[in-house]
Amino acid sequence: MKYIMAHDMGTSSDKAVLIDFKGNIVASKAVPYPTYYPAPAFVEQEPEEYWEAVCLASKTIVEETGIDPKDVEGVIFSTQAMGIIPVDKNGRVLHRNITWVDGRAEKQAQTLMKKVGGKKIFTLVSGTPIMGKDVVSKIQWLKEERPDVYNNTKYFLDVNGYLKFKCTGEMVAELSGASSYGLDLKKKTWMSALKLIGIDLKKLPPLVKSTDKIGNGLTDEAAEKMGLCTGTAVFGGCDDTQAAAIGSGMNGDGEIHIYLGTSAWVAASSKNKTKFKHGAAAIQSADPEMNLICGITEAAGSNIQWICDQFFSNEQKELGDGIYAYMDKVIESIPAGSDHLICTPWMLGERCPVSSTTTRATLWNVTPNHTREHIMKALYEGIGYNLRWILENFRKDYKFHCRQFRIIGGGALDDAWMQIIADITGSEFAIVQNPRNAGALGAAIIALIGLGELGSFAEAKNFVVESKTYRPNPQNKYIYDELFKSYKQIYYSLEKTYRQANSRRFEGDEE
Repeated sequence: MKYIMAHDMGTSSDKAVLIDFKGNIVASKAVPYPTYYPAPAFVEQEPEEYWEAVCLASKTIVEETGIDPKDVEGVIFSTQAMGIIPVDKNGRVLHRNITWVDGRAEKQAQTLMKKVGGKKIFTLVSGTPIMGKDVVSKIQWLKEERPDVYNNTKYFLDVNGYLKFKCTGEMVAELSGASSYGLDLKKKTWMSALKLIGIDLKKLPPLVKSTDKIGNGLTDEAAEKMGLCTGTAVFGGCDDTQAAAIGSGMNGDGEIHIYLGTSAWVAASSKNKTKFKHGAAAIQSADPEMNLICGITEAAGSNIQWICDQFFSNEQKELGDGIYAYMDKVIESIPAGSDHLICTPWMLGERCPVSSTTTRATLWNVTPNHTREHIMKALYEGIGYNLRWILENFRKDYKFHCRQFRIIGGGALDDAWMQIIADITGSEFAIVQNPRNAGALGAAIIALIGLGELGSFAEAKNFVVESKTYRPNPQNKYIYDELFKSYKQIYYSLEKTYRQANSRRFEGDEE
């Protein structure tokens, strides 16, 4: 039996998955890594801790399954996007990874837009403003605030690029990951316009495709640490969104998938859409012939974990992993709409359907009759409203029909939440088998194409099986339609207030 070792590097952990050439999941191992918050809007992770997680997860799988390491034909990474890991000419890390949720560079974002006529003109031309969470803004932050780091940087690597370097000794960037920095989707090269806003293109590494083999495969050192064989093929891989599109089987033109994990996104595959609108980005797919229109919502499952920790901590200690089934049970008595309570899920700011580094979560319309169970359900519903807003924009801006889609990620295992999303969006959708591992499966499919075992990305559909379909309950349509209007109005009414409250302290001046 031959295998692929796929690593799905999320916001909080590496999930290594051993997959055979027929797409069957043989074994998996999750290894967490910490996140650091040195200032109010700063969100960092230690690159070496990614590598330690990869080595531990890989070696554990090999030891526990007893497979022959020679039977692992390829290693591939699906990773969180928009990482910024500056390394010097020797590959030494000069700064922690400035992660995709970090919002430190709002001042730099405004300055960069002024170079090309200001926010209104920039948005008119590009379709979306530059945010303090965007890669170019944070590279500029390093240039201004940490010139010692910037000047000694050979290349800025993302998480995928860093892990490929640790595996092979080669510094490269894969096309889909390059999208979050600035990729010309037609030419498949670094966007020349980056020079206009002060980005040194020499500090951006050579580009590769998702299916490309990198260097000579695993080095002796990497192979020993991972429990694999020297020379095992390492592939270009891709960001998590792109891997999920392949692993969901929704990689045909106009097909949509939703991911629900720590974060969430709505993504539509497209042959020709290239515009950025209402916070949605046009990025390179893992398939070089396709793009993805992706709207990311920054906090989904992390909100659920927060309310679990803060409001259900005693039950969590008692029930362990059973806490989520318990919470689903206790909210059954709460009516749709949570008795008109709304909880917006913007704990980390937001990218889509609205772009803001200063917005934060809000609990709206609280009365003495509301309980923690109301708050729990309102939070589930808030994420549902966010997804509905993104889908609404996709219909308007890109003419996607959005009537049917698939949901993947750990959230897809939550039956109560899935029905809430069906009711709020008014849509029918399906979840897939092993939804937690859809990203890893997608990465493995990419590796199989790279090995020549599969002929094209279209064959990904043969690996994906739907397990359940959800349909909206028409009795809940009216209340959710009304509260969705209020949900959007909360943002527009408080947008200026959020900005006044948070702009200065999110620049890192306050501890």
